Amino acid sequence: MMRGGTIVDATLISAPSSTKNEKKERDPEMHQTKKGNGWHFGMKCPVGVDAGSGYVHSLETTVANVHDITMVPQLVREDDEVLYGDSGYIGIEKREEVKSLPHMSTMEYRINRRHKSVQRMPEGFIDWEKQIERRKSSVRSRVEHPFLIVKRFFGFARTVYRGLAKNTHRLHSLFASANLLMCVRSGRSLRPA
Repeated sequence: MMRGGTIVDATLISAPSSTKNEKKERDPEMHQTKKGNGWHFGMKCPVGVDAGSGYVHSLETTVANVHDITMVPQLVREDDEVLYGDSGYIGIEKREEVKSLPHMSTMEYRINRRHKSVQRMPEGFIDWEKQIERRKSSVRSRVEHPFLIVKRFFGFARTVYRGLAKNTHRLHSLFASANLLMCVRSGRSLRPA
């Protein structure tokens, strides 16, 4: 049912940074990272989404200061032939853990380039590079829908529990529920054929 490559992305989930609790400390299993110009304290949730259906098929959780690219081997399925990702995944095919896996070394990587690296064409010419990047972005945008459902619809923009283990269990159930919600919204039957 779920075939067509994998789209990988990660989202930050904030944790309370307050020290007004019994132990007078922040959650020791959470860390902080810089995204854009702001600092965020919490955890990161990298997911693998099927490029054809948009359903989440794999999920990991890490502390916030772990780079997204390190979690990709755990998010890719054995039968995937294509991997989509944003510009944070540039150079993934050159990493040692990817080269060492026979399945991942033969995959096709469709990673969006950074905006500044795409050259602009003069007036009157067709900008093929921009159109190619737009096509990759249109497929890659499917990974954002489960994040929207979990964070806004189910209200899990901040961690509820202390520690990664309890929050990981909650994320597994929330992303499974997001898959069911997307299935119902698309008009698909929940009964197996």
